[in-house]
Amino acid sequence: MKDNNWVWWLRAGLFVILYMALLLWIHSLENSDLLLMFLTLSLMLPIFFLAHDRNKQKQHIAHLHQETLKSELNLLKSQINPHFFFNTLNNLYGLAVEKSDLTEQVIYKLSEMMHFTIYDGRKNTVSVQDEIQYLQNFIELHQIRYDHNVDIQFEQVIEDKEQRIPPLLFINLLENAFKHGVETQSEGEFIHCKLTTNKQQIMFEIENNFDPEVHQRMKAKKGGGIGIENLTRRLELLFPGNHEFIGRSSDNTYQSSVSIDLT
Repeated sequence: MKDNNWVWWLRAGLFVILYMALLLWIHSLENSDLLLMFLTLSLMLPIFFLAHDRNKQKQHIAHLHQETLKSELNLLKSQINPHFFFNTLNNLYGLAVEKSDLTEQVIYKLSEMMHFTIYDGRKNTVSVQDEIQYLQNFIELHQIRYDHNVDIQFEQVIEDKEQRIPPLLFINLLENAFKHGVETQSEGEFIHCKLTTNKQQIMFEIENNFDPEVHQRMKAKKGGGIGIENLTRRLELLFPGNHEFIGRSSDNTYQSSVSIDLT
C-alpha cells in the first residue's frame, strides 16, 4: 500500500511540473486566445475525470449489488426441501430392509432429484421440461410412501418445453401441499396443480385439502416454515414488480398461485 501511495504522489508531482511548464510556455507566447483556451480545457478536464470516476463507482456499486442478490438467491435455493431428502432416505432404508421391488425405482428417482437440486438448481434457468420432470419425480416419490391412492393431478399447458425458467421455483408449494395437506389426513386427500408457460406468462396453481385440527396441531408443534417466505423473496429478486403470489384457505381447502408476467 505504501509503494502504491509513493507511485501516485510521483505521478501527481510530474503532472503538476509538466502542467506549470506548459502554462508558462503558453504565457510566454503572449497569445491571450491560446491562453484562454488552455485554461478552459484545464477546467474541463477535472470535470470529465470526476464524471468518469463517478460512473465507474456506480458500475462498481451495481456489480456489488448484483453479486449480493446472486448470493442471496443461491442461499435461498440451498434452503429448499433438505428434510424431504432425509425422509426419502428413511423410506428407502425401510424398502431395502423389506427387500421391496420399489427400492431400485426410488434410488433412481432420488438420484435424479439430487442431481437436479445440486447441479441444475445452481443455474439461473432450466428448461420447462426439466423442471416438470423434477416436480413429477417429487410427486411419484411421495406416492410410493402411501399405502393407499391419493388423488394427485398435475396438468401442464406448455407452449415450448425448451422455454427457460428459474429452477426450483414451485417446489415449496408442492411440498407444502403434501406436508400440510395429505399428511394431515388418512383418506380423501387430493392435490391438483397446473403449470402454464408461454412467452407472456408463467403460472403455477395448486389446490389441496387438509384436516384443520391436525394442521393446527402440527403448526403449533413445528412452528411456521420458511417455504412461502423463501418463495416470495425469490420472486421479489427475480421478477420485481412483475409477479403475484396468492394464497387463501377456505374450510378444509387451500389454494395458492404464482403468476409471473414476462412481457
